[in-house]
Amino acid sequence: MNDRNLLGVGVVGTIVAAICCFTPILVLLLAALGFSALVGWLDIVLFPALGLFAGITVYALWKRGRRP
Repeated sequence: MNDRNLLGVGVVGTIVAAICCFTPILVLLLAALGFSALVGWLDIVLFPALGLFAGITVYALWKRGRRP
C-alpha cells in the first residue's frame, strides 16, 4: 500500500469512527434497524477503532515525511 492510500484510509477511518463515537448517528441507525441492544457495546468497538485509524494516519504522515 503506498503512502497516499494509507493516508486516505487513515483519515477516512478516523473521521467515520469520530462521527460514530461523538454523535448519535450510529445509535439512531441501530434503533431504526431493531438492534438497540448493541448500543451498550459501541464504546468497546469504536474507541479502539478510532485509536487504530488515528495511528494509521500518524504512521502514514511520518512515513511521508521521511521520504527524500
